[in-house]
Amino acid sequence: MLKVWGRKTSSNVQALMWCIGELGLEYERFDAGHIYGGTDTPEFIAMNPNQTVPVLQDGGNTPLWETGAILRYLANRYARDTFWPKEILAHSEVDKWSEWAKLNIALNFTVPIFWKTVRTTPRDQDHTAIEAAVITFENKLKIAEQQLATTDYLAGDNFTLADIQFGHLLFRYYDIEIERAAFPALAAYYDRLTKRPAYQKHVMVSYDELRVV
Repeated sequence: MLKVWGRKTSSNVQALMWCIGELGLEYERFDAGHIYGGTDTPEFIAMNPNQTVPVLQDGGNTPLWETGAILRYLANRYARDTFWPKEILAHSEVDKWSEWAKLNIALNFTVPIFWKTVRTTPRDQDHTAIEAAVITFENKLKIAEQQLATTDYLAGDNFTLADIQFGHLLFRYYDIEIERAAFPALAAYYDRLTKRPAYQKHVMVSYDELRVV
């Protein structure tokens, strides 16, 4: 039985839970972080000295932290070959897009756009900075748009770990109140993701508890 520590409104926890859902694994999840607290306790710090979520423990194994490492662990241990290929070239293709999403998509969206629109009071929002951040972010989305114009999923025609790393942020991108560029291939891809039960359950959830008014 997997044990997960982390609130369901954390984007990193959502990526992990979506992966767990896609792999059909049994789990227990414990709210931690933000309004739930708990990350500064001796017990939590013993699991993760960074005091961040998510943390995963698989049975009696040593707890794991850092979302990307946790996702790769689950993929290596539990995933089918189409999701996380064993053949080196196919594996590297999925890994390449996974790293690209983590470094270019998450970092350019979560803090400069999502936090500045949702987790900042309206009177304190710098709309010029947000608009500039959206332009920077969408320049990266153009790379995904080009790729998705020829493939069903980010690393090819199979749903893979790369889609977890990339797609979990698209719900918020399409849901928050910003002006968005037209990306028809990306929009069609997002529509495919929204039809996946695990995406609906673990990613398409309210983030109202994060709003600052």
